[in-house]
Amino acid sequence: MRIVVTGASGYVGRHLVPLLADSGADLLLVGRDPAMLRKNFPDHPSCDYSELAEAAKGYSTLVHLAVLNNDSRASEAEFFKVNVEDAVKVADMARRAGIRTFVNASSVHVLDPRRKSFYALSKRMAARQINPGGGMAVVQLYLPYVYDPGFKSRFRLAGRLPAPLARFAFETATSLKPVVNVSRIADFVTGLKAAGSECPESSVILSDGQRNNRIYLLTRRALDLSFAVLVLGFLWWFLLLVWGLVRLGSTGPGLFRQERVGKDGVSFTCYKFRSMKTGTVQAGTHEVGPDAITRLGSWLRKIKIDELPQVINLLRNEMSLIGPRPCLPSQLELIAERSRRGVMGVKPGITGLSQVNGVDMRDPVRLARSDADYLALQSLTLDFRIVLATLSRRKPVLFSG
Repeated sequence: MRIVVTGASGYVGRHLVPLLADSGADLLLVGRDPAMLRKNFPDHPSCDYSELAEAAKGYSTLVHLAVLNNDSRASEAEFFKVNVEDAVKVADMARRAGIRTFVNASSVHVLDPRRKSFYALSKRMAARQINPGGGMAVVQLYLPYVYDPGFKSRFRLAGRLPAPLARFAFETATSLKPVVNVSRIADFVTGLKAAGSECPESSVILSDGQRNNRIYLLTRRALDLSFAVLVLGFLWWFLLLVWGLVRLGSTGPGLFRQERVGKDGVSFTCYKFRSMKTGTVQAGTHEVGPDAITRLGSWLRKIKIDELPQVINLLRNEMSLIGPRPCLPSQLELIAERSRRGVMGVKPGITGLSQVNGVDMRDPVRLARSDADYLALQSLTLDFRIVLATLSRRKPVLFSG
């Protein structure tokens, strides 16, 4: 595998280059100061940008890390020159050199449209202007807070503590925001085949995720149980009232039971207040016509009260308060897309990022992609924002690729 890296003198580049080299990759480093690159990485050839189109011939992948970061005290014009104009030029030179896959690295902050910094604005524009074509695929790679193996530069306090305390401190800090180890970036880059087959996704959010973070998982479970106990302990009378109103409002039971697909593809019974007429076909919400919904059911759905009986599923550990919406066993395309992206490995949720963003099951591919984005961005901070968005009944675009 032959890989070109720009911006190797930055934090990510300094730690990524040795890992790529250890994997057996043949590297070419490109920067404004080739002499410094040769000094820092004497074992690898280097060149400046004017030589890129010629020097990169025969290489398969280019990882573009060169950037004017958010902490730079630069003007708007400087941000757009470096992050947009220069990036587009590098992509054009890579295309002329025969590069098969161009990886453009950005921060996940760019995905939040509320951020209006020069960095975020310029990187969004670059993502729109760096186009695939001419035999070159383009992958927009979004990274959260990056740390190095061994905690030599970041999370240094954790690196100095005894192993149990270090893990506790690290997991506590990273439960609040997503992070990614440089080694994971190296694995992603080396996973792009030298033959030139592009990444299956044109936009990728890469992170460590929270599946192995015990602090995050324990906190989430505690929140799930607390919510369920509060609802049953303080709102039991309200639940009974709604159940009675549903029974009186139309023929049929007060509770609606439906088989849904849960974690690892295991089916479970999902509970809701019945909002549809008895005998309605078992299908996704988007596939059911408005005539099938009762007058009371329409109101219950509008303010999400029909979801409250799912506290039973919380207590049974079949669902979580926040997560991908559980689908029906018949929604095979969505199950396949979620499985391919690792979404089926987590518990479904009562609410989630896709729901507050207005992404539903009409488009299985888009929904599975949105669910995978949530898993990559997962943190207690994001979960809190999703709960607030759900309670406020607004549909903010929290993140968009």
